[in-house]
Amino acid sequence: MRKMLLAVVCTVSFGIVQAQVVPSVTNELTDVATTSNQVSFYEQIPLVKDVINFAKEHLSIRYRSGGTTTRGFDCSGFTRFCYNKFGISLPHSSAAQGNIGSAIDKDEAQPGDLILFKGHSSGGNRIGHVGLITEVIGDRIKFIHSAWNGGVRYDYLQASYYQRRFMGVRRVAHLLANK
Repeated sequence: MRKMLLAVVCTVSFGIVQAQVVPSVTNELTDVATTSNQVSFYEQIPLVKDVINFAKEHLSIRYRSGGTTTRGFDCSGFTRFCYNKFGISLPHSSAAQGNIGSAIDKDEAQPGDLILFKGHSSGGNRIGHVGLITEVIGDRIKFIHSAWNGGVRYDYLQASYYQRRFMGVRRVAHLLANK
């Protein structure tokens, strides 16, 4: 019993010492990371965060073919609606939105970029779907879009359905910087 109590006391004491040491190491690492990394994308173009937050407010709104309002959205109607709120006019066609802004490599994707996909057929070569990138963590790209099977929702590019249909990324957020 004494040995077990001694082991618990030593373990707790060691944990307290570690807890006191870790924050200073963490702060040093954070300081280094902050000074060596470039300014976040949100800080470069603050309205990107506003567009994404606005898009999130519409989660679960139903899909509606040709829809451009909160009564129902199709994919391009949704991205158009979100950007229009902040003064950026996008065409109401995913294929046409694929010609707006600048083409960006997938590895350079950032929140606020449009992400483009083939339509229902993965064998085609035409853009048929669009979403708005909300988060990029490492090589994981999360986007919000209006999908025929679920309305406005989140998905990840890493899902096999979207990987097979991925067409590209377009940067339109720089148009917000001029607003």
